Amino acid sequence: MTNLPTFTKLICRDEEAMAQYYGTVYGYGLVQRVEGDINGEAFREVIMAPGGDWTKGTLVMFNYVNRDAPRDQQVILGFTVPDLDALVEKIIANGGKLCGPIHEEADHGVRVVFSTDPEGALCENVQMLAVPQAG
Repeated sequence: MTNLPTFTKLICRDEEAMAQYYGTVYGYGLVQRVEGDINGEAFREVIMAPGGDWTKGTLVMFNYVNRDAPRDQQVILGFTVPDLDALVEKIIANGGKLCGPIHEEADHGVRVVFSTDPEGALCENVQMLAVPQAG
């Protein structure tokens, strides 16, 4: 089996607004927009990828056009970022919310903060800590 890039679909109410949010906060760029139907049920999606490069995996903002907004959490999105403090500023400036403060988990070599996007989807944001060199 070939190692193909992975993809994640976030079921949301406003695919364009969520694409704008994830593009601005996490640097995802547009790959393409798709409209169609699944067994007669209309959908729209915005396919995004890091820097717009789909070979790095994609994050898809998926909207069932005639359904109500999702009631419960559909997925937890995980992002590894180089600067968690800078990311927190972007989250807040773009309508996201923090679920608590940044916390460091030295045993796991990470700093972590959970946040929600403007529609309430949960994101786990992780910054890897420098691993001490064995001496």
